[in-house]
Amino acid sequence: MKVHHLDCGSMCPLGRRLIHGEGGWLAPATLCCHCLLIEGRNSLILVDTGLGTGDVANPARLGAAFNAVVRPRLLMEETALHQIRALGLDPGDVRHLVPTHLDLDHAGGLGDFPLAQVHVHAPELQAALERPTLHEKSRYIPAQWAHGPQWASHNVNGDTWMGFDAVRALPDTDEEVLLVPLTGHTRGHTGVAVRTGDGWLLHCGDAYFFRGEMDEDPHCPAGLRIFQSLVQMDSTQRLANQRRLRELKRDHGREVTLFCAHDPVELLAMVDRPLTAAETAVAA
Repeated sequence: MKVHHLDCGSMCPLGRRLIHGEGGWLAPATLCCHCLLIEGRNSLILVDTGLGTGDVANPARLGAAFNAVVRPRLLMEETALHQIRALGLDPGDVRHLVPTHLDLDHAGGLGDFPLAQVHVHAPELQAALERPTLHEKSRYIPAQWAHGPQWASHNVNGDTWMGFDAVRALPDTDEEVLLVPLTGHTRGHTGVAVRTGDGWLLHCGDAYFFRGEMDEDPHCPAGLRIFQSLVQMDSTQRLANQRRLRELKRDHGREVTLFCAHDPVELLAMVDRPLTAAETAVAA
């Protein structure tokens, strides 16, 4: 099994010092949409989809507020569909999509893989389809799944992984891909654990936004800290899960590599290609 780390949606909000903790107050920051492409034995598996071709072709569907504040670059070559082709792989071989949650910057590529099963926790799917609150009406974009995905809704069934509840997302495959509930950011937010030959990867999605939040003495730039509070569904659960993730890193850091969806430094530390000059500057 081979795992590729992809950026499927660069975003450039203003306020670099508030987001990165350094640089100009009004300078653009750099955020990513960190996705995993897994070359499995019989198919391709995509963990998170980032922004898709439909978002690039029709940015208006993302909403004026998202476009104005987050400032996505919206490049076709950054979509998962195009990056899979660039790797010499067939997008039609993507049989499983495993989003950490269904926010618009994580589910934008669902429509690019219409034959794939979409594995999601039941509370997340219900929230996305029903959009019961004003907040959820803005964060979930029905146009991103207007093609009618093959939803695979999962409930936690009592299995555990590293002390966390977990459920095997792909029960009929050789690949070990687990949904690990990390609720708080959304009602059904989940981490996605992937067993590799070198241990486990844990895609934490939006359970945290900045690498410093996983330090024993956690820290996070003010802008990201405020943003997480504004978009969370349950503060108590979100902060409790951050504490549990820090304990996981402390106790099992040699077995498990944690990363979130939007920290470009974490992404660049894991890409399997040489960095460009621009990327090296971000990592510095």
